[in-house]
Amino acid sequence: MIDRYTRPEMGHIFSLENKYAVWQEIEVLACEAQAELGHCGITREDAAWIREHAAFNTAEVDEIEAVTNHDVIAFLTNMASYIDAEVPDGKPRPSRWVHYGMTSSDLGDTALCYQLTQACDLLIEDCRSLGSICQRRALEERNTLCVGRTHGIHAEPMTFGMKFGSWAWELKRTLERLISAREGIAYGAISGAVGTYSSIDPYVEEYVCRNLSLVHDPLSTQVISRDHHAQLAGVLATCAATLERIAIEIRSLQKTDTLEAEEPFKKGQKGSSAMPHKRNPITMEKVCGLSRVVKANAQVAFDNVALWHERDISHSSAERVAQADSFIALDHMFQCLIRVVDGLVLYPARMRANLDLTRGLIFSSKVLLALVDTGITREDAYKIVQRNSMTVWDDVHNAVQGPGLRERLEADPECTLSSKTLDEIFDPWDFLTRINVVFDRLETLEF
Repeated sequence: MIDRYTRPEMGHIFSLENKYAVWQEIEVLACEAQAELGHCGITREDAAWIREHAAFNTAEVDEIEAVTNHDVIAFLTNMASYIDAEVPDGKPRPSRWVHYGMTSSDLGDTALCYQLTQACDLLIEDCRSLGSICQRRALEERNTLCVGRTHGIHAEPMTFGMKFGSWAWELKRTLERLISAREGIAYGAISGAVGTYSSIDPYVEEYVCRNLSLVHDPLSTQVISRDHHAQLAGVLATCAATLERIAIEIRSLQKTDTLEAEEPFKKGQKGSSAMPHKRNPITMEKVCGLSRVVKANAQVAFDNVALWHERDISHSSAERVAQADSFIALDHMFQCLIRVVDGLVLYPARMRANLDLTRGLIFSSKVLLALVDTGITREDAYKIVQRNSMTVWDDVHNAVQGPGLRERLEADPECTLSSKTLDEIFDPWDFLTRINVVFDRLETLEF
């Protein structure tokens, strides 16, 4: 998935280099907290030395892990070699205080939650960008007339700005969910083997979490409970569904039979190896495909909630794949949509032609109400409108040139509407006399 629409920043968050950097910071902070407490032999001078000399080399960690088959021990061994490298012979090794009283999950789970907050920050930035673009384009196209569709069938006139606006509001809700999910994952735990603080003071946990802008887990059983992660995965899946909704609408509108909107197609781009005329919505198809991955990965997170007793590691292997894949995929989806929605090509003339395609059938609801206003029953009014509409509908389906709905109504002796009234009814803007309230609300939206 590494291409020009993928930001390296998201991939870096889930890289070993970044994970080990976070691990290093947690271990150093824990040493500083221990030194402040003065409960064990570590001094402030020891903590300062560890802060200054702590380092790691990813390749070296990999070499050690090949022997130990334990990633945390491999990392700690490698970091210790750097901490102690300049210590004079015969002097105590400061590295002995690293990981003092801690267990592997204290380090790994706290670091993972911190990485997930980093990843959430990027998605929040993405969401703000796409939402703002949708809001801007909605206001730009507030008067671009088009037909609304329900069940894929022409319904009533609307404006294309409403499509952008609907996306903007949904992205605003997505933004709020992402912000809430970030808060829900910003936890840390340094509480020992089964969460009893048997070998470490709770102050260490508080100190580390405070310096990482995390909240300490009030009761961890070695691991931070995976309901936090499941909630986040659910939000990511919902986010993916929203992006898929936007993408599938653009795909639908780009169909040759519709062609009201089109992905940007830059000079030199090719659409098909066999058919030179093709301009395919490939970017939006990719977004729809990746949404399936993110939604499926949410199930992994739900399955990870139930662990044996206080902890097992059945969750670990699965979430190392699913979490990184979901965040990287979503970031990529956002970048694709930011580019496409910002540059989405619109065809207003085609929109108007499509609006007129059914020869006035989209005005049937207005005719129905107007007939009721003349005093006849709704049932009788419905029969008049439907009878004439179905005749027009058959002509449209069979490509027969014939009178439209208005002409047939004028020729129907049971239709009691005047020509002036029909003029008003068959004006598409008559449906949109209250449309400003939609865009007035949209102007208040803030990302």
